[in-house]
Amino acid sequence: MQLLSMSPGLTGGIIAIVVVAVLLIIILIAMFATRYKKCPSDKVMVIYGKVGKAADGTARSAKCIHGGAAFIVPFVQAYSFLDLTPISIQVDLKNALSRQNIRIDVPSRFTVGISTEPGVMQNAAERLRSLPRDEIQRLAEDIIFGQLRLIIATMDIEEINTDRDKFLEAVSINVEGELKKIGLRLINVNVTDINDESGYIEALGKEAAAKVINDAKKSVAEKSRDGSIGEANAHRDERIQVAAANSEAIDGENKSKVLVSQSNARLREAEAEANRVAQSAEFIAQARANEEAYKAEQQAEIERAKRERATLEADVLVNAEIQKRKVEIEAEAEAERIRRRAQGEADAQYAKRLAEAKGQLELLSKQAEGFGKIISATGGKSDDAVKMLIADKMQNLVAMQVEAIKNIKIDKVTVWDSMKDGSPTTANFLSGMLGAVPPLNELFKMNGMELPAYLGKVTDANAQASLPEAKSAQSDKKPKTK
Repeated sequence: MQLLSMSPGLTGGIIAIVVVAVLLIIILIAMFATRYKKCPSDKVMVIYGKVGKAADGTARSAKCIHGGAAFIVPFVQAYSFLDLTPISIQVDLKNALSRQNIRIDVPSRFTVGISTEPGVMQNAAERLRSLPRDEIQRLAEDIIFGQLRLIIATMDIEEINTDRDKFLEAVSINVEGELKKIGLRLINVNVTDINDESGYIEALGKEAAAKVINDAKKSVAEKSRDGSIGEANAHRDERIQVAAANSEAIDGENKSKVLVSQSNARLREAEAEANRVAQSAEFIAQARANEEAYKAEQQAEIERAKRERATLEADVLVNAEIQKRKVEIEAEAEAERIRRRAQGEADAQYAKRLAEAKGQLELLSKQAEGFGKIISATGGKSDDAVKMLIADKMQNLVAMQVEAIKNIKIDKVTVWDSMKDGSPTTANFLSGMLGAVPPLNELFKMNGMELPAYLGKVTDANAQASLPEAKSAQSDKKPKTK
């Protein structure tokens, strides 16, 4: 009754809410159905994005599922598949160097595939998820080539050729260990005929064949020997029983011995020939291997010498350039120092000379000023001014003369007079000094000066008398010419 009593608008709203809820449920179911992914048996599903953390607490890069199904969280996770279909790789390895330094060809076929082991599968998800199938094949082929060469380098040709199980086991261990690092596993290895360019394997086959032939010949010879022995026994019985047949029995025995000797000789000849062939093949293979090794070593030494020479040349050129630049810089620095020192010395000399000139100018200016004042003090008479200057310096001159001779000790003075022309030379010396006063007076007068008063005064008569004597003395001193 209550439902019937509801208004039509309220009923329509309820219906709309129910319809929207149903639609949301259908959408969620459809989205869940589309995001719930099943992993086929021949593939590995890789879920990446936010996939949780590893056991050590670090964030996981991907989550791998082989078989089963998982829900892919929208907007947070994505997924892709890795194909588990085996990949067949033909590896035609040529000129691989064995432990005996003999190069061999090892054609083989490897079958690999994505591993389903937990840790290895994680490596495949991290390293191979976005690579196409041919890129994965090339990557595996490179790894196989490298490991196969490494294995062959550690084994002899006899081990590789005869002990295939050991060779395949070494290949499986080494190759699979490297393939697991990128997420692959080795499924199968098939090695076909192994051959070498030097003919060593062929020589081994011939040696084995010769040995089989020699064994067969030896067996035939042994059987012949047994027959001969039986025949000899029969002849011996016959000889015992029939004396008449002794000669024939002896002849048969000799013939049998000859045949046995010839058979043994042929056997030894065949064995010697087989040994010679085997030794020749071995020597030839060893010589070829040594020749290749020597060539390789020679080439390596040549390359090393080139590298060392290039290194030495580069070092010498660089050092020479460095030394050259260093010398240039030092020369420039030395030239700059010399220029600055010369400039400084020149400036110092100029300043010194300028100061000396200024001092000399100042001194001369003061002296001229003082001399002018002295002349002014004497009433403008320069002669009196000069006399005043001499008189002012006379005390210093006398003091200097006294200082020069005061330390000279004179105990006594002895005068030796030669009494030339009846008169003492000492008196002549004094009279000569007095006679020299008038000429000095004339000399002073010619220069505008007068003798000091302490030398006395020369009268005009004495002066006139002294002039002829002076002139005659000067004429006597002139050299006579013939």
